[in-house]
Amino acid sequence: MKTNTLSALLVALCVTVGLTGCNSAMQAYKKGVRHYDAGEYNLALTQFQKAGGGGIDPARLNYYTAESYRLSNRFGEAVPFYQKALEANTTEPNARFNYAYALKSQGNYPAALEQLQQFVASAPKTTAKATLDKAKREVETLRAIDVIAKNKSLITLRNMGNLNSTGSEFAPVVRGEELVFTASRKEQTYKNNGLPMLGLYKTKLNQNPDETGTSPAPEPFSTNVFQGDVNEGTPAFSKDGKTMILARGNNGKRKGGLDVDLYISRLGEGNAWSQPQRLPISDSLAWDGSPAFSADGKTLYFASNRAGGVGGIDLYRTSIDASGRFSRPVNMGRDINTPGDEMFPYVAPNAKLYFASDGHPGLGKLDVFVATRSGGVTRVENMGQPINSPADDFGLIYTEPTKGFLASNRGGGKGDDDIYFFQEGPAADTTTIAQNPPNAPKTVRYFIAGTVSVNETPVVPLDSARVRILDDATGQPIAEVTTGETGTFGKYPLQEGKDYTILAERRGYLTRRETFTMQGKSIPQIFLTKPQTDTTFYVPLLLDKSLLNKTFVLENIYYDLDKYNIRADAAPELDKIVVILKDNPTLKLELSSHTDVRAPDAYNLRLSQNRAKAAVDYIVSQGISADRLVAKGYGETQLVVKNAKTEEEHQRNRRTEIKILEL
Repeated sequence: MKTNTLSALLVALCVTVGLTGCNSAMQAYKKGVRHYDAGEYNLALTQFQKAGGGGIDPARLNYYTAESYRLSNRFGEAVPFYQKALEANTTEPNARFNYAYALKSQGNYPAALEQLQQFVASAPKTTAKATLDKAKREVETLRAIDVIAKNKSLITLRNMGNLNSTGSEFAPVVRGEELVFTASRKEQTYKNNGLPMLGLYKTKLNQNPDETGTSPAPEPFSTNVFQGDVNEGTPAFSKDGKTMILARGNNGKRKGGLDVDLYISRLGEGNAWSQPQRLPISDSLAWDGSPAFSADGKTLYFASNRAGGVGGIDLYRTSIDASGRFSRPVNMGRDINTPGDEMFPYVAPNAKLYFASDGHPGLGKLDVFVATRSGGVTRVENMGQPINSPADDFGLIYTEPTKGFLASNRGGGKGDDDIYFFQEGPAADTTTIAQNPPNAPKTVRYFIAGTVSVNETPVVPLDSARVRILDDATGQPIAEVTTGETGTFGKYPLQEGKDYTILAERRGYLTRRETFTMQGKSIPQIFLTKPQTDTTFYVPLLLDKSLLNKTFVLENIYYDLDKYNIRADAAPELDKIVVILKDNPTLKLELSSHTDVRAPDAYNLRLSQNRAKAAVDYIVSQGISADRLVAKGYGETQLVVKNAKTEEEHQRNRRTEIKILEL
């Protein structure tokens, strides 16, 4: 958020509250914003508290305060400040969205639903798709929250007593006879949340943790691994216990916690762990954490918010060969990952995947889920109460078939995050929750249908178009039809977990290809109310007329100032051109490139020619014959925005277009 408008916002208020008081409040406020921008949220809160009552714009002050609590994972404390910010008519577009999740963390589901419904109804067009998708999913979750809350298991929980402190303890994992966990106990304070920095600790695991907890008192896991000025934690151990993967970073030098990477340490001579070395699979621009080995040790799972994911933090997997080398990480797909966050994976001996998520239907901010795969279909199920609560519940592991540990910041604990022991079945001295009798399984039949129309305004349905729906796994069509006057097709049955391609072609029009995946589209069982439910997905296909000299603007092919290399955000758009050329084998195109006016004419002409050639070279590298493409640079002769002043306007002029030369 920018702070260069603060003076204008505050000058008028100084008259009311007094110059000295206003200056003091404004100085505290500005200092708080600087801490906020640096990711030092706990320090920011101290300054915002000083600025209170000093005439600072209440919408901005309260929103900053609420966000500082949220971004340091104190959702409950953010609630009253979001409310005050909204009452003061804050213009922050995500205020209601974040307020809703803060309300949910308190178990105030009706109020959370109301806020999210308002957010969805009034979200501007600039709202990120992942945010809007997450909000819509959460609306459906909150509407069914009573059904979700009825999912209760015969499980008892016990806070791990002397293991926990007023700080944070989480990510328990068993290695031999030791319980290794992450805790905020270092001397240096993390400026994000005001807690001591995280480190790895261990304690001897009592054979009956459900009775007496652990003993003796926890101690640092390894002096070679322990580094006082960074956060480190969430360890994973290989099957033989001699290799450890951990997360390390968040030293406060970079905002947003993006400096978290995965590290590896090995047990050597003298029973000493080696100095951790950064794993090459880590993304230096992303947050990578919460690793976990598969039961056979041949796969590593971890969480990351790297580019190209489904949204938020996703789960990834990488294979480990006999030499200990890691393969390129693969996103685990939309059945597991959502527009929200998925973290803390754990693969049990029975091959079930347990993880925490705030994107799947749940009771709180993070709930624990279990995923099973059968017949090519992945099912994700909420673990129910008492494993889950309105708070964060995560990091579940099993130590025996009916016993294990997890972490939670639910009420009644000793500190921030606490470690809990759980046991399936009743316990003599603990109130238990009876399990609901199982219901007969409910089934869903999925179908696809759609329309073929001319890509014009107004949209006109297109008859006589040939539509084929292909199963990507086999390449065989599951349906083939010619549209009638209404331009419609379908409906045709789909299978869960599969990917499809829809092809539409008609004489005089460019063939259009759309991909469709069933990953992430299965309806959770908890939402089903009938023995059988039918749901149909509708796909609109817009065909462009194949006219000579017709020009199409590639909206996302932009270039940096004075550069002509293909940016990462441009490659997907050029890939679409590759598909068009493959689907229309007689097509010949001109790729024309344009510049802004911030250089001499002759220079811009050369630069645009280089840009057009770079685009053509990229397409040729994807298997398209060079004789079907012409590169043409127009320099600054065809501006879209004349007299451009802003960088955004200049970038619109730095564009690439395609023109049909031959059919």
